[in-house]
Parts: sequence; structure tokens; C-alpha cells
Amino acid sequence: MMINTNNIVSITEANQNFSRIARMVDESGSVIILKNNAPRYLLIEFSQVEQEQVMPDEDVLSISRRIMEKNQEAYEILAK
Repeated sequence: MMINTNNIVSITEANQNFSRIARMVDESGSVIILKNNAPRYLLIEFSQVEQEQVMPDEDVLSISRRIMEKNQEAYEILAK
């Protein structure tokens, strides 16, 4: 994940200006909220959560395909 430093806010700022922080998420996709000057929370659109749940399966499939293509000769030998 790429972090845009313009989308980092303190927990105090998020508390006091939540509607502004929500608009930031609408514009940029995410906001990182700091607590005690350390990243603590990530605010994202709900639709991104649904997409993230699908991603791992797709990642596994793409990794599997890449490994199979890379080692196709070995798989063909083992299949005999």
C-alpha cells in the first residue's frame, strides 16, 4: 500500500473533524490516524474491505500460475 503523507492525521484531529476526515477518504481512498505519533488506525471506504476479501484468493491463483509456468518442465517430467 502506498502511503500519502497528506492523508495522515492525529487521533485528536480525527475526533474533532471527522466529517473532514471522511471527505479525505472519499477523495483519496484512505486516511491513516496516528495515536501517540505512531500509525494506529486506517480509515478506508467500506467497498475496499469487500475488495480486499477477494484479493487473497486472486493472489494465490496468480502465484500458483507463475510457479507452474516457471516449473512446467519439472511438472511434465513428474507426470510421466
